[in-house]
Amino acid sequence: MQQTKLWINGVWEQTKETTELTAPYTGEKLAQVAKATVQDVERAIEGAHEAFQAFKKTTAYERAEILYKVVAIMRERKQELAEILAKEAAKPVTAGLGEIDRTIATYQFAAEAAKHVTGETIPMDAAPGASDRIGYTKRVPLGVVSAITPFNFPFNLVAHKLGPAFAVGNTVVLKPASQTPLSALVMAGIFKEAGLPDGALQIVTGSGGDLSDTLVMHPLVKKVTFTGSGAVGLKLKEKVGLRKITLELGSNAGLIVEPSTPLEKIMARCVGGAFGFAGQVCISLQRIYVHGSIYDEFTKLFVAETKKLVVGDPLDVKTDVSAMINPGEVARIKAWIDEAKAQGAVVATGAEFTERTCTPTVMVNVKPDMKIVCVETFAPIVSIVPYETLDEAIALVNDTELGLNAGIYTNVLTDALKAADELQAGAVIINDIPTFRTDNMPYGGVKMSGYGKEGIKYAVEEMTDLKFITMKLSY
Repeated sequence: MQQTKLWINGVWEQTKETTELTAPYTGEKLAQVAKATVQDVERAIEGAHEAFQAFKKTTAYERAEILYKVVAIMRERKQELAEILAKEAAKPVTAGLGEIDRTIATYQFAAEAAKHVTGETIPMDAAPGASDRIGYTKRVPLGVVSAITPFNFPFNLVAHKLGPAFAVGNTVVLKPASQTPLSALVMAGIFKEAGLPDGALQIVTGSGGDLSDTLVMHPLVKKVTFTGSGAVGLKLKEKVGLRKITLELGSNAGLIVEPSTPLEKIMARCVGGAFGFAGQVCISLQRIYVHGSIYDEFTKLFVAETKKLVVGDPLDVKTDVSAMINPGEVARIKAWIDEAKAQGAVVATGAEFTERTCTPTVMVNVKPDMKIVCVETFAPIVSIVPYETLDEAIALVNDTELGLNAGIYTNVLTDALKAADELQAGAVIINDIPTFRTDNMPYGGVKMSGYGKEGIKYAVEEMTDLKFITMKLSY
């Protein structure tokens, strides 16, 4: 069984206490994971601050080259990295390879962004009395970034923190999810091999409840970036003070399907969006609103497509859906489904459980106030709801405190533009599922789904300060 250590100041450090990591699908013991103390986190932050004094002086070219080398190393080790995902997160290996491809793209975007961090000139002579001055802005790194990441995309969501931070010259203290530390720790070795200076990346593993206050409130921390639950994100926002913060939180993504849509062409895509990685995706398709004229046909086709999915071992290339992250999550979603059934909802397919798995589940006859509809399920469950008018459908999608991505399928241009204007979400996806994301697009929600934006260009802005410089040309 693997023994993990902390990565502090370029050295692997053993801790007195460890926690046991088990495989979600098999329950086998994978590793004894080092458990950091508050003192360990403080040393990591102080070390990152010291490393920043030199790293901020590196050139854009040098930082880009480090990130390009990370890309090259990850390409050579794709299969190995995907298998780490399969073992520690139960992500089917084919989906894991997709995540590694996206992670590689994310670091490549970051490498390219390092060379395009620009400011602008300011027309000082436009103001009275300033004609003898020049002015310009430049973006400068902040310092130490605290990054707290979730289990569901443990390579790519880490990359969305590390990539832009290193591109602009920040240093990072990373606390990965306690369920998936191995993927983060392997990146320490990859960055070391790529030439990242010691101390620029610190990795501390352990309980977020024990460590988050220090990660958020330490005076040397200048930026916090967090992906996780809304409840935790709100607490961090209250504690962060004047530091910069980016919060990428949850959602219950809704999709509208208009009668002009060719259903056969979208069915596999919709099913994939609902059940990929057992629904444990922030923008997993959770609510589908289908026009009444095509509701029966859509539901029949969707259920038939769902039944084709294979539930099994994440290391098997035939597997579509594997275990949820832990048995407690299976018990939770079973209770939510049972509650919805008691309130009149009907299971069209699925809702079969083992200790660690839930079969892809389609619910009908649901009500807006059921947990499976109004709360993020983070599980392989989707509800299909009929509507009569587009205005009604938009109102149903918006009837939530969440708003990360939303989508609409329609071949009517005016309806697409109406939805684009009226759907309350950080992104509106037209003629595709709301689960769509590329790693260079702006990504972040409205309402309780987040604060700030990710996507490399936008994260670079969040991870820098805008400095203004002016010079008087004559005395």
